[in-house]
Amino acid sequence: MSIQGNMIIGQQRRFGQAGQLKAINPATNTEIEPAFGLANAADVEQACQLAREAFDQYRETTPEQRAVFLETIADEILALGTSLIDRAHQETGLPIARLEGERGRTMNQLRLFAKVVRDGYYLNATLDSALLERTPPRPDLRMRKIAIGPVAVFGASNFPLAFSVAGGDTASALAAGCPVVVKAHSAHLGTSELVAQAIQTAAAKCHMPEGVFSCLIGDGRQIGQSLVSHAAIKAVGFTGSRQGGIALMRTAAQRHEPIPVYAEMSSINPVFLMPSALAARSTQIAQGFVESLTLGAGQFCTNPGLVIAIDSTDLENFIETAANALQAKAAATMLTPGIHHAYVKGTEQLSSIAGVSKVAEGQAGGSACAAQVRLSSCTAPQFLNTPALSEEIFGPSSLIIRCADLDEVHAIAEFIEGQLTATVHANEADYELVKALMPILERKAGRILFNGFPTGVEVAHAMVHGGPFPSTSDSRTTSVGATAIDRFIRPVCYQELPAALTPASLQQDNPWSVPRIVNGELQLGK
Repeated sequence: MSIQGNMIIGQQRRFGQAGQLKAINPATNTEIEPAFGLANAADVEQACQLAREAFDQYRETTPEQRAVFLETIADEILALGTSLIDRAHQETGLPIARLEGERGRTMNQLRLFAKVVRDGYYLNATLDSALLERTPPRPDLRMRKIAIGPVAVFGASNFPLAFSVAGGDTASALAAGCPVVVKAHSAHLGTSELVAQAIQTAAAKCHMPEGVFSCLIGDGRQIGQSLVSHAAIKAVGFTGSRQGGIALMRTAAQRHEPIPVYAEMSSINPVFLMPSALAARSTQIAQGFVESLTLGAGQFCTNPGLVIAIDSTDLENFIETAANALQAKAAATMLTPGIHHAYVKGTEQLSSIAGVSKVAEGQAGGSACAAQVRLSSCTAPQFLNTPALSEEIFGPSSLIIRCADLDEVHAIAEFIEGQLTATVHANEADYELVKALMPILERKAGRILFNGFPTGVEVAHAMVHGGPFPSTSDSRTTSVGATAIDRFIRPVCYQELPAALTPASLQQDNPWSVPRIVNGELQLGK
């Protein structure tokens, strides 16, 4: 496979005619060949129409067929070899080792959803037998969950593989039985084309309907809004800024048929340091915090952007250790010139706010889009009275909030918006204090961590990567983990359905051997 500047529409590879765009190497701030053709309205129409035509056939593929398709996508991505990693490195400035790890995560997600499909729990197959002798009689009722329809997926800037063309949204939507139309992110166009080719090849090998997958390249607002507005699209997966997510939510809500937008947007991921833990291991916690803050130039949606603790000598020890570690950190290349500009502007605005003190900053210099690490501090009253301090700065910047007592810690926890994560460092002596804090954190965050750091989101059945607004648009869902599939399915009940018309998962002899609830009792299949 080679990079030609093409978009993928079904089994076609096409150079768009609505203009051209080149990817940027953020380390040098220079363009990378080749140019990519941009999609027009006709391209969006064709991709969405193909997805609509593929839907009914694709959603009724067997669990084994769909699982093999997902596994074949993973195999084809691996078969791209170093060409994929080298191009992603050029386009993002991310280290080779990080990208190799992200490729592994991407394949693991695809294989996890292959297992989810084979296991069949997501179908929620439920049978209630007729009770004709009852007054009034109960009819035969059977329920399963089916795919919601074609899904529009927006590639993320900060994860060119795991949250992009073949990322978690695409994997979970395909697993659910939904065709996918991806809007590639302009920050990694070549990477996106290679992965899109891999999915296209897998679809052909597995004899999937042509419209099961397309990948468009185009102006973010125009093509994105057109895609979300199209009547064939029934749901949206998005990872990006709050402004971008809300714009898509508005468009989806104003359609003749409103559709759900599952948007991951803004999170500052507070870290609470309890007194006993801080007294026992302030140095260890500070070192772990700095490594988490600076990982990937701070460009993680789970970056620890806020630290909350009661003022004490132990907190001073934490700050001193963190400051020394940060000062030794070299500036790291950010993903795009735009992200770098926003980071610099955000840290400058932060430093200009009265009452905010600079604790430490890392080394300057490096590449054209290099980010200098920044750690600042303020008091709890200052934070509570300055709304700008609770805004996300995307990058390696964090703010320490000095609290006078536990009441101020609780006030901060109540004040912050919805978060992807909340972290607590606590020893056993802190547990009573944590018990009082936990109900607040459960209301505020989708994942609560203890004695660790939020960067790093395990791909697993129990993982939740979501949270209350504005971290996501729907706190009932997750974009990572097995239950991400639930976003793209809906229940259908069949009453007195003739046996000849009954879907396989609901047939009496259970030919797919899926777990089912039969008359209120769990049956695990054959």
